[in-house]
Amino acid sequence: MTGPVVEDALNMSVVGHIDLDGKGDGMHVNVVDDVAYMGHMGYNDLGTSIIDVSDPTRPRLISQIARPEGTHSHKVQVVGSTLLVNHERNRFEDEPPSTWSAGMAVYDVSDPASPEQVGFYPTPGSGVHRMTWWEGNLAFVAGTDEGYDGRFLQVVDLTDPAQPTEVGRWWYPGQHRAGGETPDWIPAAEPGPGDEGRQFALHHALPYGDRAYAGYWDAGLVILDIADAAEPKLVSRLEFGPESRNTHTAFRPPGRDILLVTDEQLTRWIGVQRHVWIVDISDDTDPKVISRLPVPDGARHDEGVRWGPHNLHEMRPGSFADPNLVYLTYFGGGLRAYDISDAHNPVEVAHLVPAAPAGRDSIQFNDVTATEDGLVYVTDRHGDGLYIVDPGL
Repeated sequence: MTGPVVEDALNMSVVGHIDLDGKGDGMHVNVVDDVAYMGHMGYNDLGTSIIDVSDPTRPRLISQIARPEGTHSHKVQVVGSTLLVNHERNRFEDEPPSTWSAGMAVYDVSDPASPEQVGFYPTPGSGVHRMTWWEGNLAFVAGTDEGYDGRFLQVVDLTDPAQPTEVGRWWYPGQHRAGGETPDWIPAAEPGPGDEGRQFALHHALPYGDRAYAGYWDAGLVILDIADAAEPKLVSRLEFGPESRNTHTAFRPPGRDILLVTDEQLTRWIGVQRHVWIVDISDDTDPKVISRLPVPDGARHDEGVRWGPHNLHEMRPGSFADPNLVYLTYFGGGLRAYDISDAHNPVEVAHLVPAAPAGRDSIQFNDVTATEDGLVYVTDRHGDGLYIVDPGL
Protein backbone atom coordinates (compact mmCIF):
# COMPACT_ATOMS: atom_id res chain seq x y z
CA MET A 1 0.00 0.00 0.00
CA THR A 2 0.96 3.63 -0.46
CA GLY A 3 0.71 4.97 3.03
CA PRO A 4 1.28 8.23 4.86
CA VAL A 5 4.77 9.69 5.06
CA VAL A 6 6.62 8.69 8.23
CA GLU A 7 9.18 11.19 9.53
CA ASP A 8 10.71 9.03 12.25
CA ALA A 9 10.31 5.40 13.26
CA LEU A 10 11.96 2.74 15.38
CA ASN A 11 10.68 -0.82 14.82
CA MET A 12 7.14 0.39 14.05
CA SER A 13 5.52 0.62 10.59
CA VAL A 14 2.14 1.68 9.22
CA VAL A 15 -0.06 -1.24 8.12
CA GLY A 16 -3.23 0.69 7.25
CA HIS A 17 -4.65 4.20 7.35
CA ILE A 18 -7.94 6.01 6.77
CA ASP A 19 -8.18 9.80 6.92
CA LEU A 20 -11.97 10.00 6.45
CA ASP A 21 -11.69 12.63 3.71
CA GLY A 22 -10.28 15.32 5.95
CA LYS A 23 -12.80 14.74 8.73
CA GLY A 24 -10.54 12.42 10.68
CA ASP A 25 -10.25 14.51 13.85
CA GLY A 26 -9.89 11.32 15.83
CA MET A 27 -9.99 10.80 19.56
CA HIS A 28 -11.03 7.72 21.57
CA VAL A 29 -10.91 4.36 19.75
CA ASN A 30 -12.16 0.85 20.58
CA VAL A 31 -11.83 -2.20 18.35
CA VAL A 32 -14.35 -5.02 18.80
CA ASP A 33 -14.95 -7.93 16.39
CA ASP A 34 -12.93 -6.37 13.54
CA VAL A 35 -14.78 -3.07 13.83
CA ALA A 36 -13.14 0.15 15.03
CA TYR A 37 -15.28 2.75 16.77
CA MET A 38 -13.62 6.18 16.70
CA GLY A 39 -14.83 9.34 18.40
CA HIS A 40 -14.27 12.76 16.79
CA MET A 41 -12.96 15.87 18.53
CA GLY A 42 -15.84 18.09 17.34
CA TYR A 43 -14.11 20.21 14.70
CA ASN A 44 -16.72 19.10 12.15
CA ASP A 45 -20.24 17.63 12.19
CA LEU A 46 -19.18 14.09 13.07
CA GLY A 47 -19.46 12.36 16.43
CA THR A 48 -18.48 8.74 15.81
CA SER A 49 -17.07 6.82 12.86
CA ILE A 50 -17.55 3.05 12.59
CA ILE A 51 -14.81 1.42 10.49
CA ASP A 52 -14.35 -2.13 9.16
CA VAL A 53 -10.80 -3.25 10.00
CA SER A 54 -11.20 -6.94 9.14
CA ASP A 55 -8.49 -6.26 6.54
CA PRO A 56 -6.18 -3.93 8.50
CA THR A 57 -4.37 -2.92 5.31
CA ARG A 58 -7.62 -1.53 3.90
CA PRO A 59 -9.79 0.01 6.62
CA ARG A 60 -13.24 0.85 5.26
CA LEU A 61 -15.85 3.25 6.60
CA ILE A 62 -19.12 1.50 7.51
CA SER A 63 -21.23 4.29 9.02
CA GLN A 64 -21.08 7.51 11.01
CA ILE A 65 -23.05 9.10 13.82
CA ALA A 66 -23.49 12.88 13.78
CA ARG A 67 -22.90 14.87 16.92
CA PRO A 68 -25.74 16.95 18.39
CA GLU A 69 -25.55 20.71 17.87
CA GLY A 70 -23.24 22.42 20.35
CA THR A 71 -21.93 19.04 21.51
CA HIS A 72 -18.86 16.94 21.01
CA SER A 73 -18.95 13.17 21.41
CA HIS A 74 -15.30 12.25 21.24
CA LYS A 75 -15.27 9.18 23.50
CA VAL A 76 -16.52 5.63 22.89
CA GLN A 77 -16.82 2.38 24.82
CA VAL A 78 -18.08 -0.86 23.31
CA VAL A 79 -19.05 -4.11 24.98
CA GLY A 80 -20.66 -6.74 22.77
CA SER A 81 -23.21 -4.96 20.61
CA THR A 82 -23.65 -1.93 22.88
CA LEU A 83 -21.84 1.35 22.22
CA LEU A 84 -21.54 4.23 24.70
CA VAL A 85 -20.86 7.74 23.36
CA ASN A 86 -20.28 10.78 25.55
CA HIS A 87 -22.13 14.07 25.07
CA GLU A 88 -20.32 17.19 26.31
CA ARG A 89 -20.36 20.91 25.61
CA ASN A 90 -18.20 21.41 22.53
CA ARG A 91 -15.26 23.73 23.19
CA PHE A 92 -14.30 23.65 19.51
CA GLU A 93 -17.28 25.46 18.00
CA ASP A 94 -16.55 28.70 16.15
CA GLU A 95 -18.81 30.41 18.69
CA PRO A 96 -19.29 29.11 22.25
CA PRO A 97 -22.51 27.06 22.22
CA SER A 98 -25.46 28.25 24.30
CA THR A 99 -27.16 24.85 24.18
CA TRP A 100 -25.77 21.33 24.00
CA SER A 101 -26.54 17.74 24.94
CA ALA A 102 -25.05 16.66 28.28
CA GLY A 103 -24.76 13.01 29.21
CA MET A 104 -24.09 9.63 27.64
CA ALA A 105 -25.87 8.07 24.66
CA VAL A 106 -26.35 4.31 24.38
CA TYR A 107 -26.47 2.63 20.95
CA ASP A 108 -27.27 -0.82 19.68
CA VAL A 109 -24.55 -1.65 17.13
CA SER A 110 -25.51 -5.25 16.45
CA ASP A 111 -25.58 -3.98 12.85
CA PRO A 112 -22.61 -1.56 12.68
CA ALA A 113 -23.99 -0.17 9.42
CA SER A 114 -27.15 1.00 11.22
CA PRO A 115 -26.39 2.10 14.79
CA GLU A 116 -29.57 2.76 16.74
CA GLN A 117 -29.76 4.92 19.84
CA VAL A 118 -31.65 3.03 22.53
CA GLY A 119 -30.95 4.98 25.71
CA PHE A 120 -29.53 8.13 27.27
CA TYR A 121 -28.04 8.97 30.65
CA PRO A 122 -28.31 12.73 31.42
CA THR A 123 -25.69 14.65 33.40
CA PRO A 124 -26.72 18.30 33.89
CA GLY A 125 -23.89 20.75 33.31
CA SER A 126 -21.14 20.41 30.73
CA GLY A 127 -21.79 16.67 30.38
CA VAL A 128 -19.76 13.47 30.26
CA HIS A 129 -16.08 13.74 29.38
CA ARG A 130 -15.04 10.10 29.40
CA MET A 131 -16.33 6.77 30.63
CA THR A 132 -14.89 3.31 31.25
CA TRP A 133 -16.98 0.23 30.49
CA TRP A 134 -15.09 -2.98 29.86
CA GLU A 135 -17.35 -5.82 31.00
CA GLY A 136 -20.31 -6.57 33.24
CA ASN A 137 -23.09 -4.04 33.76
CA LEU A 138 -21.32 -1.12 35.47
CA ALA A 139 -19.82 1.87 33.65
CA PHE A 140 -17.55 4.32 35.47
CA VAL A 141 -18.48 7.75 34.15
CA ALA A 142 -16.79 11.15 34.54
CA GLY A 143 -19.79 13.46 34.49
CA THR A 144 -21.24 16.65 35.92
CA ASP A 145 -24.33 17.58 37.93
CA GLU A 146 -25.99 20.67 39.36
CA GLY A 147 -24.42 21.86 42.59
CA TYR A 148 -21.00 20.33 41.93
CA ASP A 149 -17.78 21.97 40.76
CA GLY A 150 -16.22 19.92 37.98
CA ARG A 151 -16.58 16.31 36.94
CA PHE A 152 -16.82 13.46 39.42
CA LEU A 153 -17.38 9.70 39.38
CA GLN A 154 -20.83 8.37 38.56
CA VAL A 155 -21.32 4.60 38.56
CA VAL A 156 -23.98 3.70 35.98
CA ASP A 157 -25.84 0.40 35.71
CA LEU A 158 -26.38 -0.69 32.08
CA THR A 159 -28.30 -3.89 32.78
CA ASP A 160 -31.09 -2.35 30.70
CA PRO A 161 -29.32 -0.27 28.02
CA ALA A 162 -32.57 1.63 27.42
CA GLN A 163 -32.60 2.78 31.06
CA PRO A 164 -29.06 3.52 32.26
CA THR A 165 -29.30 4.21 35.97
CA GLU A 166 -26.88 5.75 38.46
CA VAL A 167 -26.15 3.42 41.36
CA GLY A 168 -23.27 5.24 43.04
CA ARG A 169 -21.14 8.36 42.97
CA TRP A 170 -17.95 9.75 44.49
CA TRP A 171 -16.54 13.25 44.43
CA TYR A 172 -13.50 14.86 45.98
CA PRO A 173 -14.53 16.64 49.21
CA GLY A 174 -15.02 20.30 48.36
CA GLN A 175 -16.60 19.72 44.95
CA HIS A 176 -20.17 19.56 46.26
CA ARG A 177 -20.80 23.28 46.79
CA ALA A 178 -24.58 22.82 47.03
CA GLY A 179 -23.96 20.38 49.88
CA GLY A 180 -22.18 23.10 51.84
CA GLU A 181 -18.64 21.94 51.05
CA THR A 182 -15.77 24.40 50.75
CA PRO A 183 -12.75 23.45 48.64
CA ASP A 184 -9.34 23.51 50.31
CA TRP A 185 -7.78 24.57 46.97
CA ILE A 186 -8.19 27.75 44.94
CA PRO A 187 -10.71 26.82 42.23
CA ALA A 188 -10.00 27.87 38.65
CA ALA A 189 -11.65 26.80 35.40
CA GLU A 190 -8.57 26.46 33.18
CA PRO A 191 -5.44 27.39 35.12
CA GLY A 192 -2.23 27.84 33.18
CA PRO A 193 1.43 28.48 34.03
CA GLY A 194 1.82 30.93 36.88
CA ASP A 195 -1.79 30.63 38.04
CA GLU A 196 -2.45 29.78 41.67
CA GLY A 197 -5.76 28.13 40.92
CA ARG A 198 -6.43 24.44 40.50
CA GLN A 199 -9.14 22.40 38.82
CA PHE A 200 -10.11 19.32 40.81
CA ALA A 201 -12.05 17.12 38.39
CA LEU A 202 -12.15 13.47 37.41
CA HIS A 203 -10.74 12.71 33.99
CA HIS A 204 -11.56 9.00 34.10
CA ALA A 205 -11.24 5.98 36.37
CA LEU A 206 -9.99 2.52 35.40
CA PRO A 207 -11.32 -0.47 37.40
CA TYR A 208 -9.08 -3.30 38.54
CA GLY A 209 -10.70 -5.79 40.91
CA ASP A 210 -12.08 -3.88 43.88
CA ARG A 211 -10.09 -0.74 43.06
CA ALA A 212 -10.52 2.13 40.63
CA TYR A 213 -7.49 4.20 39.64
CA ALA A 214 -8.33 7.74 38.61
CA GLY A 215 -6.58 10.68 37.06
CA TYR A 216 -8.12 13.59 38.94
CA TRP A 217 -6.62 16.48 36.96
CA ASP A 218 -4.95 18.98 39.29
CA ALA A 219 -5.64 16.75 42.31
CA GLY A 220 -3.26 14.10 40.90
CA LEU A 221 -3.85 10.37 41.39
CA VAL A 222 -6.89 9.13 43.31
CA ILE A 223 -7.32 5.46 44.32
CA LEU A 224 -10.84 4.32 45.21
CA ASP A 225 -12.25 1.21 46.86
CA ILE A 226 -15.15 0.07 44.63
CA ALA A 227 -15.90 -3.24 46.36
CA ASP A 228 -19.32 -1.69 46.97
CA ALA A 229 -19.89 0.25 43.77
CA ALA A 230 -22.84 2.04 45.37
CA GLU A 231 -20.48 3.65 47.88
CA PRO A 232 -16.96 4.13 46.51
CA LYS A 233 -14.46 5.09 49.20
CA LEU A 234 -11.17 6.96 49.06
CA VAL A 235 -8.12 4.76 49.63
CA SER A 236 -5.42 7.35 48.96
CA ARG A 237 -4.34 10.31 46.86
CA LEU A 238 -0.93 11.17 45.46
CA GLU A 239 0.29 14.55 44.23
CA PHE A 240 3.33 14.55 41.95
CA GLY A 241 4.75 17.94 42.86
CA PRO A 242 5.27 21.15 40.89
CA GLU A 243 6.12 19.31 37.65
CA SER A 244 2.66 17.79 37.53
CA ARG A 245 -0.75 19.08 36.44
CA ASN A 246 -3.69 17.73 34.45
CA THR A 247 -3.36 14.10 35.57
CA HIS A 248 -5.17 12.09 32.91
CA THR A 249 -4.80 8.30 33.09
CA ALA A 250 -3.88 5.91 35.91
CA PHE A 251 -3.35 2.46 34.44
CA ARG A 252 -2.41 -0.74 36.27
CA PRO A 253 -0.69 -3.36 34.07
CA PRO A 254 -2.15 -6.82 34.69
CA GLY A 255 -0.53 -8.66 37.57
CA ARG A 256 1.73 -5.75 38.53
CA ASP A 257 1.72 -3.68 41.71
CA ILE A 258 2.46 -0.51 39.79
CA LEU A 259 0.53 2.23 38.04
CA LEU A 260 1.50 4.25 35.01
CA VAL A 261 0.07 7.75 35.43
CA THR A 262 0.03 10.28 32.59
CA ASP A 263 -0.12 14.04 32.88
CA GLU A 264 -1.72 15.42 29.72
CA GLN A 265 0.35 17.89 27.72
CA LEU A 266 -2.19 20.69 27.28
CA THR A 267 -1.82 23.42 24.68
CA ARG A 268 -1.72 26.13 27.33
CA TRP A 269 1.24 24.34 28.93
CA ILE A 270 3.38 24.11 25.78
CA GLY A 271 6.95 24.71 26.87
CA VAL A 272 6.47 22.93 30.21
CA GLN A 273 7.30 19.23 29.72
CA ARG A 274 4.76 16.79 31.13
CA HIS A 275 5.62 13.26 32.28
CA VAL A 276 4.39 9.70 32.78
CA TRP A 277 4.98 8.55 36.35
CA ILE A 278 5.46 4.95 37.52
CA VAL A 279 3.95 4.50 40.97
CA ASP A 280 4.48 1.63 43.43
CA ILE A 281 1.10 0.55 44.84
CA SER A 282 2.21 -2.55 46.74
CA ASP A 283 0.72 -0.60 49.66
CA ASP A 284 -2.03 1.35 47.92
CA THR A 285 -2.75 3.37 51.04
CA ASP A 286 0.69 4.90 50.55
CA PRO A 287 1.52 5.07 46.82
CA LYS A 288 5.04 6.16 45.91
CA VAL A 289 6.67 7.37 42.68
CA ILE A 290 9.57 5.08 41.74
CA SER A 291 10.44 6.36 38.26
CA ARG A 292 9.03 7.97 35.14
CA LEU A 293 9.10 7.10 31.47
CA PRO A 294 12.07 8.66 29.67
CA VAL A 295 11.24 11.78 27.67
CA PRO A 296 11.80 11.10 23.96
CA ASP A 297 14.29 13.12 21.96
CA GLY A 298 12.93 15.72 19.57
CA ALA A 299 10.89 18.05 21.77
CA ARG A 300 9.29 20.88 19.76
CA HIS A 301 8.08 23.18 22.52
CA ASP A 302 10.10 26.06 21.09
CA GLU A 303 8.07 25.72 17.87
CA GLY A 304 4.76 25.94 19.74
CA VAL A 305 3.96 22.28 19.05
CA ARG A 306 1.92 20.30 21.55
CA TRP A 307 4.51 17.65 22.38
CA GLY A 308 4.08 15.38 25.36
CA PRO A 309 2.01 12.54 26.86
CA HIS A 310 -1.69 11.94 26.55
CA ASN A 311 -3.08 8.42 26.91
CA LEU A 312 -2.04 4.78 27.25
CA HIS A 313 -3.37 1.54 25.81
CA GLU A 314 -5.50 0.51 28.77
CA MET A 315 -5.53 -3.28 28.10
CA ARG A 316 -9.26 -3.68 28.39
CA PRO A 317 -10.47 -7.32 28.40
CA GLY A 318 -10.16 -8.91 24.97
CA SER A 319 -7.37 -6.57 23.86
CA PHE A 320 -3.58 -6.97 23.75
CA ALA A 321 -2.23 -7.42 27.26
CA ASP A 322 1.44 -7.56 28.21
CA PRO A 323 2.36 -6.45 31.74
CA ASN A 324 5.82 -5.40 30.54
CA LEU A 325 4.96 -3.41 27.39
CA VAL A 326 2.97 -0.17 27.20
CA TYR A 327 1.87 2.03 24.32
CA LEU A 328 1.60 5.79 24.79
CA THR A 329 0.37 8.63 22.58
CA TYR A 330 2.62 11.67 22.69
CA PHE A 331 0.76 14.24 20.55
CA GLY A 332 3.48 15.74 18.27
CA GLY A 333 5.84 12.99 19.45
CA GLY A 334 3.64 10.35 17.82
CA LEU A 335 3.23 6.84 19.21
CA ARG A 336 5.77 5.46 21.71
CA ALA A 337 6.30 1.99 23.20
CA TYR A 338 8.13 1.24 26.46
CA ASP A 339 9.51 -1.88 28.11
CA ILE A 340 8.60 -1.56 31.80
CA SER A 341 9.75 -5.01 32.93
CA ASP A 342 12.11 -3.14 35.27
CA ALA A 343 9.75 -0.50 36.62
CA HIS A 344 12.67 1.44 38.07
CA ASN A 345 14.36 1.67 34.65
CA PRO A 346 11.80 1.83 31.84
CA VAL A 347 13.19 1.87 28.28
CA GLU A 348 11.69 3.11 25.03
CA VAL A 349 11.71 0.26 22.49
CA ALA A 350 9.71 1.60 19.52
CA HIS A 351 8.12 4.73 18.12
CA LEU A 352 6.34 6.12 15.06
CA VAL A 353 6.04 9.79 14.11
CA PRO A 354 4.21 10.44 10.82
CA ALA A 355 4.58 13.70 8.90
CA ALA A 356 2.18 16.53 9.68
CA PRO A 357 -1.22 16.41 7.96
CA ALA A 358 -1.73 19.07 5.27
CA GLY A 359 -1.85 22.58 6.74
CA ARG A 360 -0.76 21.46 10.21
CA ASP A 361 2.48 21.85 12.14
CA SER A 362 2.68 18.23 13.32
CA ILE A 363 0.90 14.95 13.76
CA GLN A 364 -1.12 14.96 17.00
CA PHE A 365 -1.58 11.36 18.07
CA ASN A 366 -4.44 11.32 20.54
CA ASP A 367 -5.59 7.90 21.69
CA VAL A 368 -4.43 4.30 21.30
CA THR A 369 -5.62 0.73 21.63
CA ALA A 370 -4.03 -2.58 20.65
CA THR A 371 -5.82 -5.76 19.62
CA GLU A 372 -5.05 -9.34 20.64
CA ASP A 373 -3.19 -9.92 17.36
CA GLY A 374 -0.69 -7.22 18.41
CA LEU A 375 -1.73 -4.49 15.97
CA VAL A 376 -1.93 -0.97 17.38
CA TYR A 377 -4.70 1.47 16.47
CA VAL A 378 -3.94 5.14 17.01
CA THR A 379 -5.88 8.31 16.19
CA ASP A 380 -4.79 11.78 15.09
CA ARG A 381 -6.71 14.84 16.30
CA HIS A 382 -5.44 17.06 13.46
CA GLY A 383 -7.62 15.40 10.83
CA ASP A 384 -5.52 12.44 9.72
CA GLY A 385 -7.90 9.84 11.09
CA LEU A 386 -6.98 6.30 12.12
CA TYR A 387 -3.59 4.62 11.77
CA ILE A 388 -3.09 0.86 12.10
CA VAL A 389 0.47 0.09 13.18
CA ASP A 390 2.68 -2.98 13.35
CA PRO A 391 4.79 -2.42 16.49
CA GLY A 392 7.55 -4.73 15.27
CA LEU A 393 8.10 -6.08 18.78
